[in-house]
Amino acid sequence: MPAHEQESDTTTDPLAHERAHLAASRAALRAMREDAQALNIRDVTANWVNAAVLQAQIADRIKSLADLSHTPLFFGRLDYLHVVGAAQAEGAEGEQFYIGRRHVHDADGDPMVIDWRAPVSQPFYRASRNDPLDVGQRRRFGYTGGELTAYEDEHLTDPTETAQTSKLLQAEIERPRVGPMRDIVATIQPEQDEIVRSDLGGSVCVQGGPGTGKTAVGLHRVAYLLYAHRERLARTGTLVIGPNRSFLHYIEQVLPALGELEVKQATVDDLVTAQVEVRGTDEARAAVVKGDARMAEVLRRAIRSHVTMPVEPVMVVRGSRRWRVPAYEIEEMVHELLARDMRYGAAHEALPQRIAHAVLVRMEEAGEAPDDRVQNAVARTPAVKAAVKAIWPAVEPSKLVLRLLSDPEFLAAHADGLLSEDEQKTILWTKPARSVKSAKWSAADAVLIDEASDLVARTHSLGHVVIDEAQDLSPMQYRAVGRRCSTGSATVLGDLAQGTTPWSTQSWDQALYHLGKSDAVVEELTAGFRVPREVIAYASRLLPVISPGLAAVESVRESPGSLSVRAVAGADALDAAVVAACVESLEQEGSTGLIAADARIPALAQALTAAGHSYLSPGQETTAESRLTLVPASLAKGLEYDYVVLDEPAAVVDGEPDERTGLRRLYVALTRAVSGLIVLHAAPLPQELA
Repeated sequence: MPAHEQESDTTTDPLAHERAHLAASRAALRAMREDAQALNIRDVTANWVNAAVLQAQIADRIKSLADLSHTPLFFGRLDYLHVVGAAQAEGAEGEQFYIGRRHVHDADGDPMVIDWRAPVSQPFYRASRNDPLDVGQRRRFGYTGGELTAYEDEHLTDPTETAQTSKLLQAEIERPRVGPMRDIVATIQPEQDEIVRSDLGGSVCVQGGPGTGKTAVGLHRVAYLLYAHRERLARTGTLVIGPNRSFLHYIEQVLPALGELEVKQATVDDLVTAQVEVRGTDEARAAVVKGDARMAEVLRRAIRSHVTMPVEPVMVVRGSRRWRVPAYEIEEMVHELLARDMRYGAAHEALPQRIAHAVLVRMEEAGEAPDDRVQNAVARTPAVKAAVKAIWPAVEPSKLVLRLLSDPEFLAAHADGLLSEDEQKTILWTKPARSVKSAKWSAADAVLIDEASDLVARTHSLGHVVIDEAQDLSPMQYRAVGRRCSTGSATVLGDLAQGTTPWSTQSWDQALYHLGKSDAVVEELTAGFRVPREVIAYASRLLPVISPGLAAVESVRESPGSLSVRAVAGADALDAAVVAACVESLEQEGSTGLIAADARIPALAQALTAAGHSYLSPGQETTAESRLTLVPASLAKGLEYDYVVLDEPAAVVDGEPDERTGLRRLYVALTRAVSGLIVLHAAPLPQELA
């Protein structure tokens, strides 16, 4: 499977022929965009609302048809043995399709590039010598600076050709990383493709170690689902949830590069802080208790405690007549609403209608003929409203949580049998806030308020939600995310070995239960495509301690000399050694990440500045001129750099509340490198690495 890079005219040289097809495809895409820009909607819209909607859709269409210079229009070609989807006449040739990031057609509507998500493109990722899927030849293309410079053929039905590793595929995987995360559409592997194309109706959980491509798989799954179920998801919505803003900024260009512009991105904190501002923090013990699923039942009890059984009848005056609904009848209504376990707010709205209906029955028995308007009027009478306020009063979620965290007796009454006395003391505020606005809410408090809000009124559900770095969520955070896809599906992405919060999940079964997706299929990716074999093997020494029983990643990339572990004589010399290692790494092509314990960041920042080296913060886009990023270990998760300099592993471990979490944080830091890792230490290395 040799790669070809020669140049000649299109009549004799396949490379020149492919370049001509690329030029023609770009011209066709340009024409498609011009056609969209020329659309006139003045005579086809009934009103200004329709016009605005249609104009927005056209604007999105124009944007999706942009020809990105750094994004090749196609990256592969399939030569089928037979005509796809039709009876094949004897001796007739098969069809040929160019596979790319989006569909491109010529002036006659004939396809010049097929979207990678189309069924006819699937064999590009799945076909093999054992199962060629009617593909005679698979061709991959290599690009340099947007120019097509090489191709590589694989004859799947030729028994004389020996199977080889694709050099172009390997080169694409190892291409230097400057800028935000890019798509992997040209390098999707068969086991990844199965996950990407799994059906919208089912939820999927992907356990994947460092470098297995789980994040990219999740994003490409969103792109595929939008292609296969566009109308449905346009109506119900999609959402990608990441661990922090730096991570979301890093991945934000992947879906637009695939032509998908409408997918929203957020953190869990973004989802739950609509009602309150987070200004406080919790100690780890308090955050663990607040994040425990038992808090959901505490909140449910606290909300339902506001319901009081009636002791007096309701008397409704209509004209000269009085209509009496006895207390026992209203009590029956209340018991029925409680038994249905409906949302508290919905029951609050239903109760006055139930009482009013009882009045209408009495009116009809007396010979009157009331209609629905009369029932609504009765439901709004002062007597009914006063009764409902006393029996089923409105509940404000943030005030309820404020009382739970401030009032020991109220908390004890509703946490009885659920939380121990010590756990109750742990989450109670030492200095209770006077009001919702003055309270210094923590992130865990916001999740409790979100849970209470859902108990009052149902949270809107989206069609599909992707959760990345999901192993770090608490049970209550899983519930918050699960509410956002209660009628839809989810793609859960994570690595149990990279759980670095005190409340991180211990198993995917537990996580999926709290998410409300116990029926999700759990898939495991164990083939590593990003981290070199030497580096991942070194980091995997930590696995028996941080996640016993979890399979180590088997990297497919051999890169001799990619790991260097260096002892530095004395802490005073460490900063200078780190700066020198950064300079060494920057001599190579691509990005460099300097990862250190959060407490070490100020000193290293000062050392870099003193040495005349500028640096970026996580989330800032690397460029050809600015390729060094200073990364606190707490923000390293999900990021990747061509070369990583890791400062003082022992400090990374010591920066966490317990050793296991610290070793997991170290595991994350050790696995961010794509091409090379330099580990520098003045203190002894953790014994697990020795």
